[in-house]
Amino acid sequence: MNTPEWLKPGIYGALIGGVFVGVVGFSWGGWMTGSNADKMANAMSRDNVIAALVPICVDMARTDTQRAEKITTIKEATSFKRKDAVMAAGWATVPGSQTPNKDLAQACIEGLNLDGS
Repeated sequence: MNTPEWLKPGIYGALIGGVFVGVVGFSWGGWMTGSNADKMANAMSRDNVIAALVPICVDMARTDTQRAEKITTIKEATSFKRKDAVMAAGWATVPGSQTPNKDLAQACIEGLNLDGS
């Protein structure tokens, strides 16, 4: 098939324009692939669930009969081990779950204002 000479610049322009729009859209336009959108949505939902569970963790800490000893243990732990100390205290275990949640433990530390005080 012979393409007319006057049509070739239009075809080249359309191809270059399509590539340009794709590059600009993904670079600066905020476009993303479905897998990246799924990753972002999963991260946001995880963060929102943890934020919703922090009051439960703080309430479990508040009503714990051994609160003073556990708070002392957590404060004496190094910053890297505080999360483990909160998990060992049982405050990062969601009711109905068998294992503590590391992300909840970190958020609970911040909710109890134990991260530097």
